[in-house]
Amino acid sequence: MSDNSQHFEKQSFWQSYRFYFLLVLAIFIRQIPIVSIPFNWLESYFHEISHGLAALLTGGNIVKIELFTNGAGLCTTRGGITFVISFFGYAGATLWGWGIYRLASAHQKVAQAFSYFILLVLVSSVIFWVRDLLTAFILAVLIVMFLLTLKLRKLVYLQLILQFIGVIILLNSLFSPTYLLDGRSLGDGAALAGMTFIPEIIWVLIWCVLALLACFSLAKRR
Repeated sequence: MSDNSQHFEKQSFWQSYRFYFLLVLAIFIRQIPIVSIPFNWLESYFHEISHGLAALLTGGNIVKIELFTNGAGLCTTRGGITFVISFFGYAGATLWGWGIYRLASAHQKVAQAFSYFILLVLVSSVIFWVRDLLTAFILAVLIVMFLLTLKLRKLVYLQLILQFIGVIILLNSLFSPTYLLDGRSLGDGAALAGMTFIPEIIWVLIWCVLALLACFSLAKRR
């Protein structure tokens, strides 16, 4: 067997099972307390900015975004459609994770352009919607993360890191809704239950299923 054919087989194997490798890595990273913290912040940020974007798209506005060291967050909005705003926190984080992976997989230049876009969104959030030092610090850490990825000379590494970020955001968005089932009737699920009379556990299941479907969609792509 020639070197070229061996290289092609290795490339084909990696392309076929890349998602699974990254998923296993993401599961491992989530178990390491300190290392996992920035990725928890990232999922929390995309959750909160999704609330905010839902508000903007339905005629409201964002008052402020707050992030906390434990991975929790809060997006205060004014106006807009409350149902859409409440639903799109977890659903939006799933969409961000799925979209980051898909766009990073499309082409190396697309991955680079999308990194600049995310960086722009992060910086805009600091300028327009951050009102406290803790949130500013957390977003500064995330901004540095993306700046470092953009410094990579080989775009294939940037592409791979973005794919990993997409996977770990998806993984976090799969498990995060389950934390709502704490008996306290607080959070997006309780808000939707109050609006629709559909039990909170149903909304949690919907968000988890959406995250699973997004994972399956990426896993079956070659």
